[in-house]
Amino acid sequence: MLLDVELARTKDCTPAPDNTSPTVWEHEPPALHRIFAIGPQSPATSSLYNMTIDEVGFAAGIPAPVTARVIRLDGRKVMWIEFNPSEVAHPLSSQMTTVMSEGLRTALEELIPVVIVVNSSGADIAEGVAPLHGWGVAARLLTKCSGRVPTFAIVDGPAVSGPALLLGLVDFVVMTTTSYAFVNGPLIIRQFTGVEISKDELGSASTMERSAGLATAVVDTRDEGREVISEILTYLPDRIDSESPRLPSSDPAQRPTPEAGEYIPETATGSYDVRSVIESIVDDGEFTEIRPQWALNIVTALAAIDGRPVGIVANQPMALAGTLDIPASQKAARFVNFCDAFNIPIITLVDTPGFYPGKDLEWRGMIRHGAQLVYAYGQATVPRICVILRKSYGGAYIVMDSKKMGNDVCLAWPWAELAVMGAGQASAILRRGATDEDRIAFETDYTERLLNPYIAAERGYVDDVIDPADTRSTIAASLAMLANKRDQRPHRRHGNSPL
Repeated sequence: MLLDVELARTKDCTPAPDNTSPTVWEHEPPALHRIFAIGPQSPATSSLYNMTIDEVGFAAGIPAPVTARVIRLDGRKVMWIEFNPSEVAHPLSSQMTTVMSEGLRTALEELIPVVIVVNSSGADIAEGVAPLHGWGVAARLLTKCSGRVPTFAIVDGPAVSGPALLLGLVDFVVMTTTSYAFVNGPLIIRQFTGVEISKDELGSASTMERSAGLATAVVDTRDEGREVISEILTYLPDRIDSESPRLPSSDPAQRPTPEAGEYIPETATGSYDVRSVIESIVDDGEFTEIRPQWALNIVTALAAIDGRPVGIVANQPMALAGTLDIPASQKAARFVNFCDAFNIPIITLVDTPGFYPGKDLEWRGMIRHGAQLVYAYGQATVPRICVILRKSYGGAYIVMDSKKMGNDVCLAWPWAELAVMGAGQASAILRRGATDEDRIAFETDYTERLLNPYIAAERGYVDDVIDPADTRSTIAASLAMLANKRDQRPHRRHGNSPL
């Protein structure tokens, strides 16, 4: 199917018999009968060659409280699928899913980003199975969009049952303060479990943001949600086979960053906010944090260095000492997968003593969920740069994009510690029963021999030990060097990710 100015030239796209406003064209591909509607401001039939995709709505002749149209979002073409604002949420009907599917199919064919604004109480019970069928069609198309075009959702009201599951398929979800989302509501929970719970306790925006990790941001209105999406889209390409646009900046690539190292406490166990380090090395100190209220022990953010959009994954020592647990592994793995899908280089800032210990975590699947992050980094083909800020111990050293996990450039600050574990932990295991003097001597020797980055550099595990002041310039030079990186994956249907 051809859109934009070529839409008027499509042979099977002919004007309707009458020239009433709005003018209607009919186009019938094999999959589904489509109706394109041009608004009253559109040119007359004689001027069709001047028509642009911005003026086209999809399936506009179907009477449903949802619209699908292409709009300009800060100059970028976006497929905007919106449930009409209403105090009473719309039940999902088969007609609504038809409009949604038309929009998604067009976005997939034209490879433009998708935004869905949701306000639905679930499938229309009175219509029977038809809405479920339509929901399945829409879900399949949205799944096909995943990894091919960026996908977003704004929740403004309820998103219950099927519509709630659609939220789990998109890349970024923005919720308004009055919205809520869940698969099974309070009534079903009470009937099955006897537990009384309100809809706000169960699935409010703050709950979805802090506990479930669903919401990227919580805003007051749809318009504010649109602004959040526009901000994120600044760093992204429109499609899988294009690169993100270079962003204008007056911040010199060679700017020294001595303050980055000054944020690190002198004591190995001291905490600090890693976002300060991020702010010091990115362009103009600006970055957009993704899911900032969930899994606080790891930070994921979009930023730019020397005008090149990058994704940043960083351990956060202010929360759980920067250790990795299940939510942190899931948050980082999903973000790494997203960056890899859309050709966004990944910068990893490492400062972690390892995985968070605990029997509950092990029983809940720490091995399986921790492997999600290993898998995400292991299959990523975009440029990958790792900077070890302070500690990098044990399995977490491997997981946080170590050299042997395939990163392109591994850097370390002079005081970085790379080892199986810290000196104190090693002493507790290897010097059990020893005197305090013997343990202190062992720890001193262990630190000098094994915990400095120069030993790792001699063995090829670190490419360079750099002064913190050179961090920005070194990363910028590495990104320039890797700009034309091409890493082909082996031919296969797909891997078996440890979901």
